[in-house]
Formats: sequence, C-alpha cells, structure tokens
Amino acid sequence: MTNHSNRPKPDDRSDNKNKIQQNIENTLENIEEAEHSMETASEFQKEEIRRKNERRKQSIEGMRDEIRDEHQHEKRK
Repeated sequence: MTNHSNRPKPDDRSDNKNKIQQNIENTLENIEEAEHSMETASEFQKEEIRRKNERRKQSIEGMRDEIRDEHQHEKRK
C-alpha cells in the first residue's frame, strides 16, 4: 500500500488572479474603514492607523506584482 499523503498537491494556479484581486479589494476596504475611524481616534491611534495603512498600501503593490506574475505565467502556457 502506498502512502499518498506525502505527495505534493499539483500546482493549481487557475484562480490565483481572482483570489489576489479579492485580497486587494478587501485591503482597500480596510484602508477606507481605518481612515473613517480616524475621525474619533486619539492622536496616538491616528498615527498607528497611518502606519498600518502605509503597510497595507505596500501589500497592495506586492499583490499587484503577483497578479502581473500570474498573467505572465498564463501567457507561457
């Protein structure tokens, strides 16, 4: 009897672009919600929100790079 649990799963990239795009949209929504919360935040909290939103924006750029990579992968098929 062979043990199939040790084999890696096949690389299924068919919906990666959609998943990444959904993550971008969710992150943009989080940025918007955080900016609205700044209206009632203390100065310390506002600075924390600014820093977190900056990290979110950097993440979005990384996700956009991933979408470009996925597009290139699709073109090579």
